[in-house]
Amino acid sequence: MEHKAKSIRPFIGAKNFELSRSFYRDLGFEENILTHTMSYFKTEGIGFYLQDAYVQDWIDNSMIFLEVEDVSRYWNELLALNLTAKYKSVKLIPIRENDWGRECFMHDPSGILWHLGEFYN
Repeated sequence: MEHKAKSIRPFIGAKNFELSRSFYRDLGFEENILTHTMSYFKTEGIGFYLQDAYVQDWIDNSMIFLEVEDVSRYWNELLALNLTAKYKSVKLIPIRENDWGRECFMHDPSGILWHLGEFYN
């Protein structure tokens, strides 16, 4: 089967929709409001849907991997945003070396785990 896909857009939930919207805008994502309960956030042609919906089991098991060009630069930019002071439930976990590449981690205001990484090859 041949896929001529143009994008893949996960749907993620938010415990506090307005807080999460602000968080993702602070990260530099461009917001496109679709309804009063859903927005599409994008950067450089990729994106995701943020919903005003919270199911703890769903949120606790949601992970997103964002491949970046330079994880060290991305990490330093995350630190400069001072996200953990502005958003009490946000967590940042420093860069780890893996056999496939390097990654750091970020928990958004709802607890969704983001893997931010670069591949060696």
